[in-house]
Amino acid sequence: MDAVFSISLPRQAYTVSVARDVLGTLLVRAGVCRNCVDDILLAVSEACSNAVDHGGPARDYMVEAQMGGRWCELRISHTGRAPDPEALTERLTTDHTPLPSLDSESGRGILLMRYLMDEVDFEEEPRTTVLLRKRLTVCDGPPSEEEAGPIPAQRYALL
Repeated sequence: MDAVFSISLPRQAYTVSVARDVLGTLLVRAGVCRNCVDDILLAVSEACSNAVDHGGPARDYMVEAQMGGRWCELRISHTGRAPDPEALTERLTTDHTPLPSLDSESGRGILLMRYLMDEVDFEEEPRTTVLLRKRLTVCDGPPSEEEAGPIPAQRYALL
């Protein structure tokens, strides 16, 4: 299944779950295996949360997805501040990314994205963009309408 998805959302915390729900529905309906869907949704949630938290002064951010038969490419972008390119390069290219301290409230997003996705990259122009790519594992195909039923709500907790 080839699919293209794009949504522009206000930089407000509740919109992270909106992006996750819409993208999750698309992936499940396409027959992508649950483990792959979960990896993608957690990585996208981290990227969207970063756009909400650090994308000022932009008023909104954009989530774009393009899905082919065996891959999915996602772009989460905003027109706000760009992160320090040298620090990002170091965090993305080192073999061992140091973990934040146990009492730190942030700093795990890039590490999670790198672990869950096949490729993670950042672009600065014309928009600050997180690029995520994942090879898809497809189950037996898209579920039939009777099998699919309602899409269950996804909940994540990082402890």
